[in-house]
Amino acid sequence: MIAFIEGQIAERGAGYVVMYNNGMGYELCVSNTTLSQISSLQRAKMYTYLSVREDGVTLYGFYTKEEKNMFLKLISINGIGPKGAQTILSGVDLTSLITYIVTADVKALSKLKGIGKKTAERMVLELKETIDAELSLLPISSDDEIDVADKDAEDAVYALRSLGIPNKDAVQAVKACRDKANSLEELIRLALKSI
Repeated sequence: MIAFIEGQIAERGAGYVVMYNNGMGYELCVSNTTLSQISSLQRAKMYTYLSVREDGVTLYGFYTKEEKNMFLKLISINGIGPKGAQTILSGVDLTSLITYIVTADVKALSKLKGIGKKTAERMVLELKETIDAELSLLPISSDDEIDVADKDAEDAVYALRSLGIPNKDAVQAVKACRDKANSLEELIRLALKSI
């Protein structure tokens, strides 16, 4: 319905921003991640999701398409509504969330606010294959020479690419950090910091 709003950031507070566009102020419910990404901006383009429920209408905002896409995946899970999805996205960065799901780390997911063990298991069950399939559709260029026998390195490149990082940059970052990391999650974090 409303794909995005682009305009001046008129106001921001805990969990919301007000976007000024064509004489109107749109209040968007946002995650802590989005709030930190736009903290120094005066203008922004926010991708949106309109939630219409019996008790009200809420407009959710996301600074990146990737965060919105993850939000849509989360609300597709039985037991996770828009507020719950926003809470999850506020409690963990997108890379870590993807890593937890792909590696089936139920323990880490269970530590997120509002997520119990059963919901964490459901998240892994319902989203792991979808995310794995999306990542596998992003072929690594053969000229970038990453050791395809190294599953963690390959998964790290896919995870970085799913966040919009160009293939060449993702491969170089993973190669540079591979020897310093003991796990997939650590490899992704180190590679992100090096970019």
